[in-house]
Amino acid sequence: MRFRLRYLQHDLELNEGTFAVGRNASCQLSLDDPLVSRRHALFEVTPAGVTVEDLNSRNGVIVNGHRIDTKVAINVGDRILIGSQELTLLAARDPQNSGGMGVGKMTLPKMRVNTPSSGFAPMQIESDPEPSMVRRADQFKLLSGVAEKALAMGKAGEAERLLASALADVIEATRASRPLPPTLVDQAAKFSAKLATATGKGGWADYVIELYQAQKRPCPAHVIDELYNAMRKVTAVDLNRLRSYVAMLRKNLPSYGPAERFLFQRLEGLERLASLR
Repeated sequence: MRFRLRYLQHDLELNEGTFAVGRNASCQLSLDDPLVSRRHALFEVTPAGVTVEDLNSRNGVIVNGHRIDTKVAINVGDRILIGSQELTLLAARDPQNSGGMGVGKMTLPKMRVNTPSSGFAPMQIESDPEPSMVRRADQFKLLSGVAEKALAMGKAGEAERLLASALADVIEATRASRPLPPTLVDQAAKFSAKLATATGKGGWADYVIELYQAQKRPCPAHVIDELYNAMRKVTAVDLNRLRSYVAMLRKNLPSYGPAERFLFQRLEGLERLASLR
């Protein structure tokens, strides 16, 4: 039996062999997503079927709503969540009826499909250009206004695609310890939390925690409010990361004023809520 992966409206035909998914350009499927690690997941196709494994990624690999710890076999119809990007395993089309890549006018996250010597059938993917990388708080505010309207219309996927590159820019700068305007950090966190609520993807909540852990400060009240909303809807969160963040804040508690202590108490409550899931 032959297989294909559906990503958004594109179908990727699979041959026997292995291929990697991640943000690195060397991956066969390279995704510009702040929640995707450089080498995130590895698929393997054999005569016996298809397996997927997590390559020690930050946010894990979710198969049908469950985070995997080891290499697992996947079946036709299974949904694989890598970062905020969902792929679905399908049976290959009949070559006589194959229409090639799925069609549809839409803006995709930056996506590069590289053809290795095995494991991935040669193909070309053309996508609409991604919005320019956003590096300043005022630019992000402009872009997030469009995303806000998309969320209000129930178009969470469109909002996610609009903000993917901007949010990737913020988290990459954070990981590189480059200074960022606090307003930009708070805007990125606000919309990441909103995306977690709208999409049910825990990786966006993890994004918020990573952001403020690097900033070494409590989340603002409006971000915490949205995280509480998200916690009731997401499929999974990185509880260890959240606990580490709260533990870091607890060490700084003696230096906090009343307002920061209140924020800390709410984050402790969020940790308890997450642990009950």
